[in-house]
Amino acid sequence: MVSPSGIAFEGTAGGRAPIAAARTRRYGAPMRAVVVGGGIVGTACALALARRGAGVELREAAPALGLGASGTNSGILHTGFDSVPGELETELILRAAVLRPPVLAALGVPFAATGAVLTPRDDAERETVATLAQGAARNGVTVVIGDDGRLEVPGEGLTDPVAFVLALGAAAQRHGARIATGTAVTGRVADADLVVNAAGLGAGRVARLHGDDSFDVHPRKGEFLVFDVTPPPQILLPVPTKRTKGVLVFGTLDGRTIAGPTAVDLDEEDWSVRPEARGELLGQAVSLYPALDGAEPVFAYAGLRPAGRGGANYVVRRSEADPALVHAAAIRSTGLTAALAIAERVAALAGADGPEAELRGGPGGWGRVPAGPWYRRAAEHRALG
Repeated sequence: MVSPSGIAFEGTAGGRAPIAAARTRRYGAPMRAVVVGGGIVGTACALALARRGAGVELREAAPALGLGASGTNSGILHTGFDSVPGELETELILRAAVLRPPVLAALGVPFAATGAVLTPRDDAERETVATLAQGAARNGVTVVIGDDGRLEVPGEGLTDPVAFVLALGAAAQRHGARIATGTAVTGRVADADLVVNAAGLGAGRVARLHGDDSFDVHPRKGEFLVFDVTPPPQILLPVPTKRTKGVLVFGTLDGRTIAGPTAVDLDEEDWSVRPEARGELLGQAVSLYPALDGAEPVFAYAGLRPAGRGGANYVVRRSEADPALVHAAAIRSTGLTAALAIAERVAALAGADGPEAELRGGPGGWGRVPAGPWYRRAAEHRALG
């Protein structure tokens, strides 16, 4: 069958899939793709499609890229050592570990390979850490566990999430993509062969505009405290429980220390930091990093992660309601880590999985990183707005 947008599909056990006609269209006349959302996943998708020859327009409702969940991410790039083996999220995190290093190098995105460490405090936590080490081995992630149960994860590291988003946006532009900020999507996108739903907190709304109510997202608030304290040399991870992964302590590229996050499920967007967040975070942070004892935060910010309702996270698939629509939705905080692999998967789902053009580095466009710490940018934008 042929969709109203001109993309041909055929029936498969897993739903409708692009067939050779989609690829033929790409080479005969560029596939017209609209990516909705200008965060880390949206910019990665725009770049992936542009490198494969599609004509791409990225539409972002905010006045700049990376002002949503991506701009308030912790900035930690994960290895997937503690991800559940066999899940899509884990698969994409592990694939991104292969794709990411040359991209960071080519685009000049900062990365500090600090590593991470978990230090158990009792026998129960030592058992938990041993189980994590077994999972890491199944995922093919290198970890080192000491005689005292201390687990080191050398591959974990830190980046500037805003710089990453802007670098991907600039690279997409260099490969011919058009970026339209201040451009909200208020109805079905009908002027494209392919629509990529990477709208973050708005992904459920974008899906419904296209007649798809198969999933929805809600905001999960994570609050962070920033200290003008020399950071630990490694990312300090708490030993997780069945209820939560807990509060972690990590450095920033500009030499400060951050503690967080909380996890507060919301029905509506609220980017404020609750008064009680300080008390919820500080005790756990000090237990991990005693250098914070007596320190006062110099800044606090909140990030909203798009959590799938009913636990439906990592919705990366074609829409059954609209054959032109591909979802890259309900991507929680690991999206910063997995973005390049998500984009690769989206390109394949769209039928644009041909050879990639060589990645073009260089300055210009959205690659200009604003002055000041990344963690203040989105918070101050929302305070002014």
